[in-house]
Amino acid sequence: MPARTRPTRINLALQGGGAHGAFTWGVLDRLLEDDRIEIAAISGTSAGALNGAAVKSGFARPGGGPEAAREVLDWLWTRIGSLDHIPALTPWLSAFPAEAISKAIEYSPFFAVSDTLGRMVSPYDSGPFYRNPLTPIVEELHYDEVCSLDGPELHVCATNVRTGKVRVFTGDALGPDVLLASACLPTLFRAVEIHDPDTGRTEAYWDGGYTGNPALFPLFGQHLPNDVVIVNINPLYRDEVPTTARDIQNRINEISFNSSLLRELRAIQFVKELIAEGKVPAGAMKDVFVHMIAADDLMVKLSVATKMMPNPAVLAQLKAAGRAAAEAFLESEAHNLGKGGTVDLPQTFGGRVRQVFRRRARA
Repeated sequence: MPARTRPTRINLALQGGGAHGAFTWGVLDRLLEDDRIEIAAISGTSAGALNGAAVKSGFARPGGGPEAAREVLDWLWTRIGSLDHIPALTPWLSAFPAEAISKAIEYSPFFAVSDTLGRMVSPYDSGPFYRNPLTPIVEELHYDEVCSLDGPELHVCATNVRTGKVRVFTGDALGPDVLLASACLPTLFRAVEIHDPDTGRTEAYWDGGYTGNPALFPLFGQHLPNDVVIVNINPLYRDEVPTTARDIQNRINEISFNSSLLRELRAIQFVKELIAEGKVPAGAMKDVFVHMIAADDLMVKLSVATKMMPNPAVLAQLKAAGRAAAEAFLESEAHNLGKGGTVDLPQTFGGRVRQVFRRRARA
């Protein structure tokens, strides 16, 4: 009998995108079925952080592993689906495609009122009645597992409100407040306050997507594999120029939440060009292999309404889309894992980095 091939170790970078993170649920659900892959580390922001914490919890529990991780993911998104703001819509909309449900919710009076209030009223105006709906969910996670040394490394990003800098939490620093901070949209939720041992003061944090969606640099450790698989939720490209106020605001958010990722991809390409040109000694800098799993053709059809208002029917369709995207990736690209990247980095952000620096130097 031939010896069993050892699984290929990969890192996962999980984007945030509100309830559209159910797409990542589907991707993870399929990847966890594949015994050719071992998840070494996860960097996650917002919904990506919640997904990462669920996977970590499943692996770290006694007798845990991929199946346990899938079970915790199912529990997480069932709980998120229970936050459906307009449950009366779900039964009769379930047969429709996700984009139709998204539009129905977007044009519902409930969302119109909520959206208007979100632009006019601060979450601090609610006084003692303030409540973050994610709190009871994240508090039910087992943090002895989430903070454990067992299972994949987990890194969670949040944005320091005062400095505007990213902070990455890992290990014992993880907890309910960290996950809430990573998913804290400032127009909806109050900043989450967390003690910073480096400064000795309590710092306020907003959504990590502003500074790292997700942060890739925690995955560059020499002890980790070269492959980074990015699960992308926010479309990098939209063919149509938005013209309505809501669509314009949505695209602004997508661009701002993708900008930190594109900066890190430029940095990766810069290093790859230095390595290729022999400008750095072998092994001095890590040659990162970048891969991406996405479904932009679906995501461009969904409105911001289904990011903010989780609907079980949409969540189920997003999970199915994530599984299909992961299946397509495994069929076409699994053989490249451990050998090289499958993302055309210059095409992703529009050109060779070294050429840009040379042009600037000549100028």
